[in-house]
Amino acid sequence: MTELTMDPPFTRLRWALADGWSVARRDLIHWIAQPMTIVFGVAFPVVIALAFGYLFGGAVDVPEGADYFAFLMPGMYGMTMLFGLGATMVAVTTDLSRGVTDRFRSMPMAPSAVLIGRAVADLLNSVLVLAGMLACGFAVGWRPASLGGALGAVGLLLWLRFALLWAGMYLGLVAKDPGAVTAIQTLEFPIGFLSNAFVAPGTMPGWLGAVSEWNPLSSTVAAARELFGNPGWGGDSWVAQHAVTMAIVWPLVITAVFFVLSVRLYQRLDR
Repeated sequence: MTELTMDPPFTRLRWALADGWSVARRDLIHWIAQPMTIVFGVAFPVVIALAFGYLFGGAVDVPEGADYFAFLMPGMYGMTMLFGLGATMVAVTTDLSRGVTDRFRSMPMAPSAVLIGRAVADLLNSVLVLAGMLACGFAVGWRPASLGGALGAVGLLLWLRFALLWAGMYLGLVAKDPGAVTAIQTLEFPIGFLSNAFVAPGTMPGWLGAVSEWNPLSSTVAAARELFGNPGWGGDSWVAQHAVTMAIVWPLVITAVFFVLSVRLYQRLDR
């Protein structure tokens, strides 16, 4: 056994967090040196939101009496958290292909430290992207009903993003090659559209509507609309009636599953 594994659990956790922050700082320094990465990450969802709002808004049925942007923006906030899945995968596979991950693994670091560092850095990036989207929402006339509700909604959106970080890291470790990520990234839009972000699940065929309602993204979007005080689709199903609860539970389950899978797969690389 190494000295690291013989340390008490609290000491190992402390070192894992310290090593994780060192890895996160590396990514933050790269973003400062290459700011266009952040600029593009903020600009892409803003362009998508404006395209939906001004090009397709008149063709989309929204809850009666609702302003389209008041309805659209919470859905776009949720989609923005989903879009980050691909960005995390690209970062993981790029480090793998360039040998960065191998260098980290050769160091006396906790196996979870590299992944924790990636999660911290990507979550901070997501805060900036979500802030840009909120600024876009205010610019087009979207408003939350209360500050407290808005903070709760933002917390749930970032909570979903944190869960998707671990899913993205696991898929990135599985894909390994950055070129293979493109195939998985194409699933972001189908997953996003198969939710309540843009279309009411009740308008879909029965089985498809049920899948849409149980989509974790649907729970977060519905909860965000409720907390923001914005119009939503409602619904009579159990999951639709307990959107806030499920917006907490779904990311918890996703994180628990993919954290374990990611750490185990990271430990077994090249075996």
